[in-house]
Amino acid sequence: MSDTNLARSNSMSINRRKFLEIASSTVTASGLLTATAAATDAKPAIKAIAFDGFPIFDPRPIFAMAEELFPGRGAQLSNVWRTRQFEYAWLRTAAQRYRDFLGVIDDALVFAGKSLDLEMTNEQRKALVGGYMHMKAWPDVRPALSKLRESGIRLAFLSNFSPAMIDANINSAGLIEFFEHQLSTDAVGVYKPHPKAYQMGIEAFRLKREEILFAAFAGWDAAGAKLFGYPTFWINRQKQLLEQLDAIPDGEGSGMDDLLRFLSY
Repeated sequence: MSDTNLARSNSMSINRRKFLEIASSTVTASGLLTATAAATDAKPAIKAIAFDGFPIFDPRPIFAMAEELFPGRGAQLSNVWRTRQFEYAWLRTAAQRYRDFLGVIDDALVFAGKSLDLEMTNEQRKALVGGYMHMKAWPDVRPALSKLRESGIRLAFLSNFSPAMIDANINSAGLIEFFEHQLSTDAVGVYKPHPKAYQMGIEAFRLKREEILFAAFAGWDAAGAKLFGYPTFWINRQKQLLEQLDAIPDGEGSGMDDLLRFLSY
């Protein structure tokens, strides 16, 4: 091989070696950048949970009372009553005619009774509405709340319940020590799923919305919280179908134990 060809061959070998070195360092740097980006994009750890009222408080005795008062008609009355409660809440929000939730519950019961041609006395009506002031906790609630508190998770209610309802039911269920905040939509004059209602959690906890998990009872509430931007877990105790509202909760289960598993506790 001539001196000229040998020089050219050596030059090509050096260039090839340099290319491989540069390529290798680029791949390494790219890997570091990817890892850094992944770490940056990782979701912050959940620091707080905002609960709707019904994942915590068990309304089943109220509906059992309806069957006792109206044998053979209680289930039908309860279904119409529950549906109308939330329809009235949403209609009042849309019409800017807010009324506290216990008043909405009362109005919905009057409508439900009339729609089914039931003769309801004032005493029966007061007993049924009053049931929403004396609810107990679901059996799985206290152990789960204890575990969350031990893990350093901050807890609050973020509910359509009036302040009086939240206070009364916390005391009835014996859960006063667990909740840092008791957030009622009365404070903003609109019902969930209005964004102003969910915003109360951010302002109370002083955390980023992605650091607050919202625990919903109803599918529409799970969708509303998710659309607002909260990580959302649906405690689907009634095993309802997913609402078609352009939002899927981050997790779903039938009780508080499923929530703990979702959070890896």
